[in-house]
Amino acid sequence: MPRVKKAFFCSSCGAESPKWMGRCTACGEWNTYVEEVLKKEGAQRGGRAREYGGHRVSQKPQLIHEVNASATLGRISTHSAELDRVLGGGIVPGAIMLIGGEPGIGKSTLMLQVAMQMRDQKILYISGEESDMQLSMRANRLGITHPACYVLTGTDTDTIFDHIESLQPSVVVIDSIQTLTTSNLDAAAGSISQIRECAAEFQRFSKESGTPVFLIGHITKEGSLAGPKLLEHMVDTVLQFEGDHNHVYRILRAAKNRFGSTSELGIFEMRDNGLREVSNPSELLLSQRDENLSGVTVSATIEGMRPMLIETQALVSSAAYGTPQRSATGFDLRRMNMLLAVLEKRCGFRIAAKDVFLNVTGGIRVDDPATDLGIICAVLSSNEDVPVRENTCFAAEVGLTGEIRPVTRIRQRIAEAAKLGFREIFVSKYNLKGLEKKNFGIKINPVARIDQVFRMLFG
Repeated sequence: MPRVKKAFFCSSCGAESPKWMGRCTACGEWNTYVEEVLKKEGAQRGGRAREYGGHRVSQKPQLIHEVNASATLGRISTHSAELDRVLGGGIVPGAIMLIGGEPGIGKSTLMLQVAMQMRDQKILYISGEESDMQLSMRANRLGITHPACYVLTGTDTDTIFDHIESLQPSVVVIDSIQTLTTSNLDAAAGSISQIRECAAEFQRFSKESGTPVFLIGHITKEGSLAGPKLLEHMVDTVLQFEGDHNHVYRILRAAKNRFGSTSELGIFEMRDNGLREVSNPSELLLSQRDENLSGVTVSATIEGMRPMLIETQALVSSAAYGTPQRSATGFDLRRMNMLLAVLEKRCGFRIAAKDVFLNVTGGIRVDDPATDLGIICAVLSSNEDVPVRENTCFAAEVGLTGEIRPVTRIRQRIAEAAKLGFREIFVSKYNLKGLEKKNFGIKINPVARIDQVFRMLFG
């Protein structure tokens, strides 16, 4: 009878141990070690060698300046401007990309829609969660046809690679990596060892053949990608598909990208017939109001290379209970408390005994410090119950001493505000160096301190 090899793995970080331990020595988590069957004695590890299209990675050392990279770095377009932007201009041949997100957020819809749009490529969509009939129903709902998009339902990697060798697709999509199993291991599907080994097989395949591979991954209840942390290190790109089930907008972010920037952002709108790309998110993130209300301001922010205008809403009211409440949606609560402390200490506004609620509309999260001035003005507007003038925008950072600090790429922010019809924008006076006001068609108000902004807005 073949001998069975077992080991213990940390479900948090994937660390391996020959015996059970209460506390993981790698990540420090408690009670995370689980026992898994690795392989039977005599089982071949690492999979069999495969040829694909006659291409193999060179196994001998080469001088780096002699490597011909021009023939392989031509990016493949996904025909989705938002996804191409997040990827850094398209798919790099031989790249392996991991897409994670909450259940039902639209990961499978996004990848099937992208696969159907790439009509100039041969696509193989492998699903371990849905049947071929369910995939056909989803494709019919999207209303897109593709003459060379193949679907395969199965979870065994040996069978999958046999079909890949015979079909030779240009792009492979795996939905999802947690459902795959390899014959090299006896562990159950979705276990740490199975996820690691299956991902390693597809990593070797993508690097040897030059075929890009998309891996769809589940996430845990804490919001991190399920499986060992090693999975994120193995892939070239990690994409996070985010959104609120109560909102129609979905946001695609790059948490890791070896071939592009990690600060880019793509926005989609969920509809009955799939995901629609939002090319101008500023118009959608700004609510249309019939009357000007207090506590509402608009800030010019930058996500990657894209300028956007977002609306921030603040509500300041007397504390109904003994301890004032502080709540922020779409913004860092600790930074909001810092800004409130600046108003209290440096500017003399008594807000410590009041409830303050802050919301960034559209269901997105903002980390740009250029929104500081807009948030402070929204809080002051709600506190005084005086609305900010219509068609007014803000783009400046607020320091701990109450000064208005400059921000980067101020020209793009001003140009975006002018394009959407705003008549004036408040910026730091230190941003005016080399800036000609007459070139933008919008009034630029340079300010240096918060009290100066208060006088200009509310008298």
